[in-house]
Amino acid sequence: MLPSVDPAPKPATFADLAVLPDDVHAEVIDGVVVSPPPPFFEHGRVQRSLAAFIGKPFDDDHGRGGPGGWWIASEVDVQLAEHQVARPDVVGWRRELLPRDGGQRPVVVVPDWICEIVSPSKPSMDRVHKRRVYAAHGVAFYWIVDPAARTLEALRLDPALGEWREVGAYDDESTARIAPFEAVELEVGRLFPPATP
Repeated sequence: MLPSVDPAPKPATFADLAVLPDDVHAEVIDGVVVSPPPPFFEHGRVQRSLAAFIGKPFDDDHGRGGPGGWWIASEVDVQLAEHQVARPDVVGWRRELLPRDGGQRPVVVVPDWICEIVSPSKPSMDRVHKRRVYAAHGVAFYWIVDPAARTLEALRLDPALGEWREVGAYDDESTARIAPFEAVELEVGRLFPPATP
């Protein structure tokens, strides 16, 4: 008699996330449920700052002077494929591609822009794994913000090659117009808490 072999676990899907308690932050990356540790203060500060400096002119102004044209959100479940369900730190869709602001969980329209804020406990998740996943599924722009280094890296997808091209790398002394939000100047240092002397 042959020894019994446990079947390989089934790759996770959004259904595996839907049964988790509401206060559990989790994603499905490459069919595996991953749950990062709670964020540090700096992480939340960068998230809030991006909502102010990007979200306000591109989403919240409702045609009152800003460029508009986007939906900007934080911590939204985005299903890129059956076994790829991310919850980006900050995410955006051009309104013509997502005619209304989601209205579903998960959102199944590929975002036009994703920004991840690097976690000091697992930087490879944002810099390696998610970077690869987002390129594979056609996210047009990817920003990586590192609160510890006080930097922002901006990437644009080359759709013909499925590879990232650098838009620019910025430190906390930079003021720049960064795609896809080049209609406004961003003072990168304002994303972070004031530097300690």
